[in-house]
Amino acid sequence: MNATTLSPLRALLLDMDGVLWRGEQPIGDLPAIFDRIRALNLGFMLVTNNSTRTPAHYLEKLRHFGVVLEPWQVINSSQAVAALLRERFPQGGEVYVVGEIGLLDALREAGFHPSTDEQVPHSPLAVVAGMDRTLTYAKIDRAARLIRGGVPFYATNPDKTFPTPEGLTPGAGTVLAAISAASGKEPLIAGKPSPYLFRIALQRLDVSPLEALVVGDRLETDIAGGQAAG
Repeated sequence: MNATTLSPLRALLLDMDGVLWRGEQPIGDLPAIFDRIRALNLGFMLVTNNSTRTPAHYLEKLRHFGVVLEPWQVINSSQAVAALLRERFPQGGEVYVVGEIGLLDALREAGFHPSTDEQVPHSPLAVVAGMDRTLTYAKIDRAARLIRGGVPFYATNPDKTFPTPEGLTPGAGTVLAAISAASGKEPLIAGKPSPYLFRIALQRLDVSPLEALVVGDRLETDIAGGQAAG
């Protein structure tokens, strides 16, 4: 490809897991790939549905692969759902969380007080769910009871599976399916294929949807999310 081919474009929105790497193995020569993107004068952001990690984790992983980025160039579904909650509940407050450190950190940074299965708030603003590799029956039960009682249900992403070097493993969508089955309610999702995550990325890059190209490995989340964002 050359600069003429990409002349209508101003930015790339890149997925990470399954696109830039699989597990701890990079896919291709990542330093050369990012050098080429910069040479084409394209802005870019890394946009992932993985809610379990923090942006700092990804920045360190990229450094290990020889790529240095700024913190604002990485966004995940945990940050997206935290931003969505901030819009809905600008005062902040307690939320009940089924998820891991990436989600907990994002919610704290947005001004919320995330509670886990050990500390169930009496009247949380919302139930927020994402991938949780320590999921238990008790967590599902607590979340479902709150939702049936009228607490709004939010989620990071619907991916049913997650790629690893050993193959596909259960993803956040598996957690959401259990809570939805027990509560009778579907969550409002902030990550892909919802357009919300991509819209945050576009705002950071100051480009329109028509000026950006999504690069992903999943039609049902990456590509569908790009289409939903315009």
